[in-house]
Amino acid sequence: MDSTAATSLATVWDEVFGSQPDPDTWVVVATMVAALAVIVPHPVWRLSRNAITIAHEGGHGLVALLTGRSLSGIRLHSDTSGLTVSRGKPTGLGMILTAASGYTAPPLLGLGGAALLAAGHITALLWLATLLLVAMLVMIRNAYGALTVLVSGGTFVAVSWLAGPQVQAAFAYAVVWFLLLGGVRPAFELQAKRMRGGAGDSDADQLSRLTHVPAGVWLFLFHAVSLCSLIAGGTWLLDLRGA
Repeated sequence: MDSTAATSLATVWDEVFGSQPDPDTWVVVATMVAALAVIVPHPVWRLSRNAITIAHEGGHGLVALLTGRSLSGIRLHSDTSGLTVSRGKPTGLGMILTAASGYTAPPLLGLGGAALLAAGHITALLWLATLLLVAMLVMIRNAYGALTVLVSGGTFVAVSWLAGPQVQAAFAYAVVWFLLLGGVRPAFELQAKRMRGGAGDSDADQLSRLTHVPAGVWLFLFHAVSLCSLIAGGTWLLDLRGA
């Protein structure tokens, strides 16, 4: 019995932390196109943007905890907005990093995911994403947010446990492409709102009040992080390093 359990545990360990073969190039390109198809058209983006909001608010929450703040809860709304409430010193580095982590979280998560996929760790990426969603679910404080995270987490679990290697690979690449490409659009949306005189309490404006650095500089930072992550992550996914 102990030998069987040890063998099963070793098998799971190898599946999660071992490497899997890269998918064909056409799969990588097709998943990129699929990601663009749910990002570029505005009617579809209004729905798919919920996934970016999960990453955005999750970034606020994770950095708040890492900087010693107390996380009170996270709310996700049907208009794709969100709110993360943390308690602690209202100024200082911890608050600045927490405020700066929202718009930068999706592209940076995409970059990390691209690094895992470039190393062949497809299963590890799926399991890690599932664990992050489970951890986030604990901090959700409204029904819509809980439903959104449950659906997202359930999709990852279903793919991880029920799908074959080829489907897992395609799903993982599609998710990472979505984070990289979808992480670019929110900063441009914020820029457009600010040009129209809106979004006065955006993350960039909060950072401006915290640091006395113009909001436009923080917006430039959001653009720089998302675009650099897309370039680097896309290079890894398309395996252009040696080209």
